[in-house]
Order: sequence, then C-alpha cells, then structure tokens
Amino acid sequence: MRITWQTTRLELARPLRISRASMSARDAVWVRLIDGEDEGWGEVVTSPRLGLDTTRITTALTALAILVEACGAPEQLRASLPDLRAAFPLPVVSAVDSAVHDLLARRAGVSVATYLGLPHRDRVPTACTIGLTSVAEAGDRAAELTAAGFSVVKIKLGAPDPADDIARVRAVRVVAPSATLLLDPNGAWDAATAVTVLRTLAELDIAAVEQPVPAGRLPWLAEVAAGAPMPVIADEDAGAVADLDRLPDEIGGINIKLAECGGLDAALAMIGHARDRGMDVMLGCQAASSLGIAPAVHLLGAARWVDLDGHLLLAEDPWTGLGAADGVLSTPAGSGLGVTTVVAAR
Repeated sequence: MRITWQTTRLELARPLRISRASMSARDAVWVRLIDGEDEGWGEVVTSPRLGLDTTRITTALTALAILVEACGAPEQLRASLPDLRAAFPLPVVSAVDSAVHDLLARRAGVSVATYLGLPHRDRVPTACTIGLTSVAEAGDRAAELTAAGFSVVKIKLGAPDPADDIARVRAVRVVAPSATLLLDPNGAWDAATAVTVLRTLAELDIAAVEQPVPAGRLPWLAEVAAGAPMPVIADEDAGAVADLDRLPDEIGGINIKLAECGGLDAALAMIGHARDRGMDVMLGCQAASSLGIAPAVHLLGAARWVDLDGHLLLAEDPWTGLGAADGVLSTPAGSGLGVTTVVAAR
C-alpha cells in the first residue's frame, strides 16, 4: 500500500472576502492511496489561518507515506487515524482519511455513506456564500443565487460598522424573501454587538448564526447564545470532539468541517457527541474542489444545516459528481466518494 500526491491551483470565480481575510485562489494537493488494483482519493487545500502551505502539506505527506507503506491493509490504516491526527496537521490527515474510506467503499462496491452505515439523502439544498461586499453587491448576488434555484443563502458579516451588516442582510432579504438565511461574522463581534445586531435582524427570520464572537471567548459565546433570537452555531470553538464539552449549554449547534476535525471518523464522533448534548449539526467546508467536498456530502443524513458550496466558489472545478449549481447537492451515485476527475490526475 502506498500514497502519491500532486498539487494543483484552484482559482475562485470571484474573490471571497470575510471579516478576517480575502482570497482569490488556493492550492490543493490531491492524495491517492493505492492498494493493489484498488485506489482512493482525498484532497487537502492550503489555509493561511491554519498555517498550512504546500510545503508543510507535502512534508507531512512524505512522512505519512512511510507509515502508510508499513500498514498491512487499508483497514489497518483506518484504525491508525486517531494516532495520525495527534501527530500530523489535521487537514492532511483528513485527506488520507478520505482516500482510505474511498478505497474501502469502492472495494466493497458501496458508497461511503453506506459503508459507514449512515442514512442516505439523495438531494439536499446547500447554502451558497455571499462574501463581505457592499450592500448593493450583496443584493445583486442574492438575486443571482435565487434565480439559479438556491433556497439557502449564507451571508458573511463583520464589517467595521455593524449598521452595514444589518443593511446587507436586509438587502438580501428583499430579493430573497423566502430563502433560508444563515449569517456568519467569523467571530468579528463582541457579545454586546452580536446580541444587538441579531435582535435587530430577528424580524427577518434568520435561520441561524455561526460563531458570532472570537474563538476562545466562551463566556461571550454563552451570552450571545442565550440572548440571540435564533440558534447560535459554534464553528471555530468546535473544531474537535474535545472542544464540545466546553461549549455553553445554550449553543444550538456545531459546524463540522472535515479538514479541521481530521476526517470522516472524527466527524462521526462529533456527530454522536452533539446528539448526546441535544445540539444540531451543520456541515461546513473550505473552498475546495468536488473531491474535497465529497466526503462531507456522505454525511448529509446527519445534518440540519448544509453549507457545502466550496466547489461552487471555483472558476473551474477539476472534479465532478456533486452538482448543486441549482442549489441542490446530489449524493453521488456509484461506489466510494462517487466523484470523478475532469482533468488529468496521476
């Protein structure tokens, strides 16, 4: 058993600005796991926030390759993933996790969801994200999305003046009166600002808000969760199972991103823990190709909110199989992850 990898560039269709950064492209590394005639694939993308560039990714993969070759079988590699999560960058381990699940499910002739014993959902609406833009641009983009068929819209917030955030959400609601609206300030507010803004927006029927205050400010998070008129979803404060016990009881849900928790098996543990605490689950993502988004799509049956639009943000997606240009994700047909490449992959 061995792994290989290759690097490619993912250009965004339009620059995406959030409260803490802006980006127009990312590098992606495709990981291929080979065992005899069987193979599986995964993807890891660079992340300035996580301190992850292509050099750090490939250095980790070089070390992981030695451990992979020492494993007798893919099942053994899967069993070793908890130890790998403790020793290597989680997004890199997540790509290996994707590849081993893809290989095992293909070998069994079933989808990853079926291999994991998860409920199947054929077509599920996903959010598409509107970045931190002007009020007019937010309204125009929302009109484009609803015309394309999107029924869920996520709005990035966190402008220097909270009044601009309020105006941006109102502009979106005007052109998307029946859409489900999700808000994401990326931790830009203090507790008082968050409660004030969210109460002001209550009349607009907001479905939920993600991480309104900076990560690590759990008393602030509790204050907002208790005072907001909509569910508050922990994102950066809910990166792994170990984080969940520290969350305030008032939290309505957690956002699970496979790259940040370490992959499918880690996500399943988080889903179980969230259910035990009465919290709902959102599935989130980074800007990535359909290969990078596909593992999370196989968890759709466990989610209340779905925000898997990373492949929709790209100018050109080098993998296919998920759809969602009309706002509805399709669980891929076939075995494994169910996505295929439309460019040369080695």
